[in-house]
Amino acid sequence: MRLAVIGTGALGRHHARILSGMEGVELVAVADVNAAGGQQVAEACHTRWVADYRTIAEEIDAAIVAVPTFAHHAVAGDLLDRGIPCLIEKPIALNVAQAEDLVARATKQNTLLQVGHVERFNPCWTAARPFLERPKYIRSERYSAYSFRSTDIGVVHDVMIHDIDLVLSIAGAPLKRVEGLGVSIVGGHEDCVQARLVFQNGCIADLSANRVSPVPRRGMQVWSAAGTTSIDFAAREVVHYAQGANLKYGTPLPDRARLPGANLEQLKSEVFGHFIKLERPVVSTADALTGELAAFVHSLRTGTAPAVSGPEALDAMRAAEAILEKVATHQWDGSADGAIGPTPHVGMPWRQAG
Repeated sequence: MRLAVIGTGALGRHHARILSGMEGVELVAVADVNAAGGQQVAEACHTRWVADYRTIAEEIDAAIVAVPTFAHHAVAGDLLDRGIPCLIEKPIALNVAQAEDLVARATKQNTLLQVGHVERFNPCWTAARPFLERPKYIRSERYSAYSFRSTDIGVVHDVMIHDIDLVLSIAGAPLKRVEGLGVSIVGGHEDCVQARLVFQNGCIADLSANRVSPVPRRGMQVWSAAGTTSIDFAAREVVHYAQGANLKYGTPLPDRARLPGANLEQLKSEVFGHFIKLERPVVSTADALTGELAAFVHSLRTGTAPAVSGPEALDAMRAAEAILEKVATHQWDGSADGAIGPTPHVGMPWRQAG
């Protein structure tokens, strides 16, 4: 398979590095308007650099689009119109209208379109996925330091979009309602956002994202009838808690504590392990980005559906846009006459009503 990577920035260079060593793949070229950066990546990956991806369009079977988000629509749209399959980095586009257009173009040309929601390939997610059927409550936290990357978008499209996609993939029902508020700290876009997604089947997801956090954190907890699953993406740990047989079919713990001579300290030590069963599935050391690219190449070779399709990415964008609308209209003092939107602090509203 002859592939090209378009955009050699923070993510594009890693796409190129992995593809250059992937069996059965020829990295035809990397394309970037930045000559110095593009040439450096090309040299490291033993391929050539071009300034304009259109000059190699006839030489490739597919492309990785890793340009800044504002350029996704123009670059990927042109490639899809040419019938060239694309893996577009997340988010699929700058807004819902552009995302809808890209999905429509791919459908019209019957061309493969995959979107880089790489957390679907995170070994933690893969290990946890069997425990996540029919969730009722989901809580996610995704915090990181300011990276000076993806400054053309805010934290919802840059960071929270990962968890939006994961939640939508397991919720099992259409989105019913969205709530949200956010704060702009660095300026230009929202940097911290708290959102709630309510689904038609009663599932609720609380999502928290912060890209100016002094303490990094990436985790998720999922509650379902089968138990509770805790996922630590940073530490690569998954723990599933469920009722053990001693609790499910035996005397309830409160009743045990009231029995004559009950040893409370022993009961406390037996809660986890004896009464509540713990499972720690093995988490692979596999690289998520490599898995994502391997899945894309597999779809190219076999004609099978992509792991994360254009319509799925569009659903994530719709949810993200609904959250951003709530962030932009949040009334901090409950009045339309006060501060509205992601205010840095009292007295400096991002937008005033009217």
